[in-house]
Amino acid sequence: MNLGNLDLNLLVSLDALLRERSVTRAASRMNLSQPALSAALGKLRKHFADELLVRSGNSYLLTPLASQLLERCALALSDVERVFAATAHFDPAECEREFTILTSDYGLSILGPDFAAAMARHAPRVQIRFEQHSPDIIDHAFERLRVTDTIWLPHGFLSDLPHMDLYTDRWVCVAATNNPAITEELTVENLRTLPWVVNYQTPTAYTPATRQMELLGITPQIQVITDSFITIAAMISGTDRIALVQERLARRISSELGVIIWPVPFDVVPLVEAAWWHPLSNRDVEHRFMRDVLASVAESVSTDPHTT
Repeated sequence: MNLGNLDLNLLVSLDALLRERSVTRAASRMNLSQPALSAALGKLRKHFADELLVRSGNSYLLTPLASQLLERCALALSDVERVFAATAHFDPAECEREFTILTSDYGLSILGPDFAAAMARHAPRVQIRFEQHSPDIIDHAFERLRVTDTIWLPHGFLSDLPHMDLYTDRWVCVAATNNPAITEELTVENLRTLPWVVNYQTPTAYTPATRQMELLGITPQIQVITDSFITIAAMISGTDRIALVQERLARRISSELGVIIWPVPFDVVPLVEAAWWHPLSNRDVEHRFMRDVLASVAESVSTDPHTT
């Protein structure tokens, strides 16, 4: 296909139409008149030989082809923006970029505040958007990182992507301070018999420590499943439940909710938190600046004796 024969402005129109599923709303989003966007839709329908939007009652639905194009448009526009946002000289103080970071509430609690503060000092016009990652995002990380700057995620889920190790953490067990089943120490038998709070717990979403426990033949009696690490302590407080939690997080929340930290009664592999990004970002000078700031913050966290 000869791109010289295409009006690439139609890509922006296509993205707005597919997202809004309405000519009127898409026109308002683009600050265009409705007839102008209707004309663009006509050109797009002719190019793709497909209706793209089909009326269903008082609304429009995407055709199967349009559904495929929805994500492709986002990726294409992201790449175009990166091309035209490039500059010969980079000044952090003048940078107005928004960086999107996918992370768990655990990762956000450990690095988020210090990282946001450091970015504000060095690049006050930059915006940081933190979003919660999910099993689906992790399963499609390569594609998602085309439109996202980085994912903070431990080793064991992603591979063949550029990454930077941030810090190491240890897994610990947590239980209510008044749990009657635990006296002098937490035992393997406790792990087998007590009810559990666990994270995610699907074939592709799990904590490495929980998976390691299962490989050792210890099957947890799961009572509560949550996608939030921070809520685990509240789910345990005042009950006989137990859970595996990252030690850095456990030390921050244990005193507030009446939770006590116990050593894991088996040899558990440490957690190594890392930042992952798409290869396209390797030479992006703004992205490299963001990574440098993140590395500096992560180093200070790793050497802080109060967080280990």
